[in-house]
Amino acid sequence: MMNVTRRDKTVGRIQIVLICVVLLSFTETAVLPASDSLRKTVLDNSEEYFPDTIGTRWQYKGEVRRGPLQTIDLKEFLNVSTVTGTREINGVTVTVFHETNQANLGPYDNFYRRDAAGIVYYGREPETPLEKQLVPYQVVQFPLSFPSSLQQFDRKNLDVGRDLDGDGQPEKADMEASANIVGTEAVTVPAGTFPDALRIEMRMTFTIYSSRTSQAAVGKDHMTAWLVKGVGLVKYIERQEDPPITSDKRHVTETTEELVEVDITPATALDGRGESPA
Repeated sequence: MMNVTRRDKTVGRIQIVLICVVLLSFTETAVLPASDSLRKTVLDNSEEYFPDTIGTRWQYKGEVRRGPLQTIDLKEFLNVSTVTGTREINGVTVTVFHETNQANLGPYDNFYRRDAAGIVYYGREPETPLEKQLVPYQVVQFPLSFPSSLQQFDRKNLDVGRDLDGDGQPEKADMEASANIVGTEAVTVPAGTFPDALRIEMRMTFTIYSSRTSQAAVGKDHMTAWLVKGVGLVKYIERQEDPPITSDKRHVTETTEELVEVDITPATALDGRGESPA
C-alpha cells in the first residue's frame, strides 16, 4: 500500500498513497465501445490488491527529479515499506506501514484501515498541520471496478500552517482530490513483468490564497500507480507542480518508485478475516 496520498514542501506534501488514483489516462482496457460505455468490470477479492499482513515487506528503488522547468536535479534512492503492526486512532484500529525513505523524504509511518467497504487513509507520523485537516478520507471503495471514479475529498478554507508570502500570516487553501480506476495492463519493474497490473490514478488540485495580496496560486499533483493482486504496489509515477506563491517560476517534482523485491507474510486463521487485523 502506498500512499496518496501525496510530502511536506510548499503546501505540505500530501501522501495520498499508494493506492492513490485519477482521470484522463489512456489504456486499452479502459477504452470501451460506445455501446458498452456504461459497462464495468468488477474485480473479485479486491482486498488482495492491498496485502497488509503484519511482517509483509516491499523494497523499491526510485528517483526524484526536482527544479524549475528548465533545471532538473536528479537523485536516486531506496525505500523499504513494511507492515509493522496496528495502533488505535480515535478509537479505530489501523494498520501501520513504515516507510524508510518514500519519495526520498526520510522515514515515517502511514496509517490505513481496510475493511469490507474499502481503504481509508488515517494520516501519517510525523503529520503536517495541513494533512491533519484532511484525514481520514476514503482512498478506494470495494469492490473495485473499472472504469470508475471517486472523489476522495473536497475541502475549503484550510489552514496551511505556514507563512508563504512573508507577511507573518499563515495562508489558506482549498484542496480536492479524485480517484479513477482505469483498467489493467502489463507493467515491467525490477521484480519482474506483471501482465495484469491494475492501473489507478490520482489527481489533486490545491489552491493557495495569499494573505498579503489575496491572489490565488494553483498547484497540481498527478500520480499513476500500478498494483498487482497478491503483491500490492509495484510502481508509481508522480508529478507535482508547486503553486508559484512568491515568483513566476513553477517548481516541478517528478518521482518514480519501482518494486525490486517483495516478501508477503501469509495470512493465518487467527486474524479472523484471513488477513491482518486492520
